[in-house]
Amino acid sequence: MAKHKHKSAQAGHELTQSIEQQARRKIKARKEKYHSVWFGLGMFGLIGWSIVIPTVTGIALGLWIDRQWPSHGSWTLMMLLAGVALGCFNAWRWIDKENRDN
Repeated sequence: MAKHKHKSAQAGHELTQSIEQQARRKIKARKEKYHSVWFGLGMFGLIGWSIVIPTVTGIALGLWIDRQWPSHGSWTLMMLLAGVALGCFNAWRWIDKENRDN
């Protein structure tokens, strides 16, 4: 029983340290008024991937549906549009959250 309490206390301590480290990073980032070019490229990459992944997933799903159940409409095109819409929504939501945090 004492061993279990020790593990639980240690896990709680590790969680506290992790939260404190994240808070310090956030405070440091807010204090920096000017970000480097690498920061901008990183943000551009994050936003890009948040659009690309749902789009490619939609295309793959659409191709699979078209092969499994052929029809007059193109599921690939419909799922491509759905993936782009979902990706743009994800990017917008992420940017909005970042703007509210700053």
